[in-house]
Amino acid sequence: MKKQLAMTRDPAATAKTLSEALPYLQRYAGAIVVVKFGGNAMGDEAAMAEFARDIVLMRQVGVNPVVVHGGGPMINDLLARLGIKSEFVRGKRVTDKATVEVVEMVLTGLVNKRIVQAIMDEGGRAVGLSGKDDDMMVCEADDPELGFVGKPVEMNVQVLRDLFSAGIIPVVAPVATGMNENETFNVNGDTAAGAIAGALKADRLLLLTDVAGVKNAAGEVMTQLTPEEVRQMTDDGVIAGGMIPKTETALAALDQGVRAVVILDGRVPNACLLELFTDQGAGSMIRTTEPRVKPREA
Repeated sequence: MKKQLAMTRDPAATAKTLSEALPYLQRYAGAIVVVKFGGNAMGDEAAMAEFARDIVLMRQVGVNPVVVHGGGPMINDLLARLGIKSEFVRGKRVTDKATVEVVEMVLTGLVNKRIVQAIMDEGGRAVGLSGKDDDMMVCEADDPELGFVGKPVEMNVQVLRDLFSAGIIPVVAPVATGMNENETFNVNGDTAAGAIAGALKADRLLLLTDVAGVKNAAGEVMTQLTPEEVRQMTDDGVIAGGMIPKTETALAALDQGVRAVVILDGRVPNACLLELFTDQGAGSMIRTTEPRVKPREA
């Protein structure tokens, strides 16, 4: 049985909100939006359901969403249960053949199908894929010392466009095929989302995280940045740690034709809807164009 939305206590406020959202609904009709889903929300049933409901709403109003997910904590859990010990090089996990088999099992089997089911429970249509399906994502080794950790070198995204045409939401696990026969690569979820967004020339790439966004030296979240500002803040050490791979993904996606990338806090209720369908937006937008009349518009 599909879930039914609870009736609001203030119908007039709901009607006003819908009316105010009209320009944004029109703006994104037919747009492609790639959403990287991960972090704490993946392990919380209520947060998963809320995220799925937002994705279904996006599709209902004419947006073409693609969900790309991670699953690090689930991978770590199964590796521990199987007694597979991980080695690390410069703080990064070495993905040997045994590890990549576990990665594929967890991402394509467990995590991917949980997200698909959550979307279906909210009344949407979803299909789970990995980068191996239809050779969507072909990789080479990102660093030979890290083993089967992949860097996308060839993208074939027609299958995603076919699903859009059928009204189906693609949910993609970041596992890819290799250039050589019988190779499987684990791909960083942000990297995979950026590569897919670039290949689709997406209107938006939304990178959901467990932080509020990109912060300046004073600790304030910056709502808008240019690539030049991102590079300068990285050189100055203001952007550091786990934020560096996300901003690198953002810059690469922009270079490939994505219109704008937003790094936003996935812990905030309805974060994707706030970003797309309100003037204030959410998180930090990185784009190459100059601001227009509305500061969040791009």
